[in-house]
Amino acid sequence: MSINVLVWNEFRHEQNDENVKKLYPFGIHVAIADFLGEENDISVSTATLDDENHGITAERLENTDVLIWWGHGHHEEVSDEVTNLVSDAVLRGMGLIVLHSGHFSKPFKKLMGTTCSLMWRDADRERLWCVAPGHPIAQGVPLQFELENEEMYGETFDIPEPDELVYIGWFKGGEVFRSGCCFRRGLGKIFYFQPGHEQYPIYYNDNIQKVMKNAVRWAKSPSRIEKIECPNPEPLER
Repeated sequence: MSINVLVWNEFRHEQNDENVKKLYPFGIHVAIADFLGEENDISVSTATLDDENHGITAERLENTDVLIWWGHGHHEEVSDEVTNLVSDAVLRGMGLIVLHSGHFSKPFKKLMGTTCSLMWRDADRERLWCVAPGHPIAQGVPLQFELENEEMYGETFDIPEPDELVYIGWFKGGEVFRSGCCFRRGLGKIFYFQPGHEQYPIYYNDNIQKVMKNAVRWAKSPSRIEKIECPNPEPLER
């Protein structure tokens, strides 16, 4: 049975910045959907900020096993209604993969309960180190690999302590960052993955693609409930 993945993207940089448009002429969401769609067990659809209701409805999320979220400069344009739909779906068992500047997205901040702030700087070389080589997300990926250019993200990263830390990023300027973090919220699994600045061809990198394919399979929950209840049952024993 296929894993149903929805790739969500602001899709603004690709339309307003010529350099980004050259890298991702059809949008970052399409580039991600293309390599995920190569897998026989993954079925992919896309949505963008400017779609009606941002392309997200309760019905669509019910048919989504894993939601991938890329956002950057327009987080506040995402409605509270959609934010709540995403948060509720995760708590009931939908997987969520948050990419790069999506750390400031409204759904991620709601699920983390913190500011999710960090340090940042423009282009720098990054080396990603796997600190959990036995983790499913790291399978088939080298213990360390480099990105020639990537936006620097540095600690302190204001997030709760991850349930599992899979990757640490080291930057040429000396900073380090928790670049691959796993969380569980309710019945849902969340993976935050730092690489993905729109000015660089990050999503064409074979190792990045492998991590994301692994993350999709990891994030799919074995169980999903229709709604969260607070029952008042009769006692089993008298």
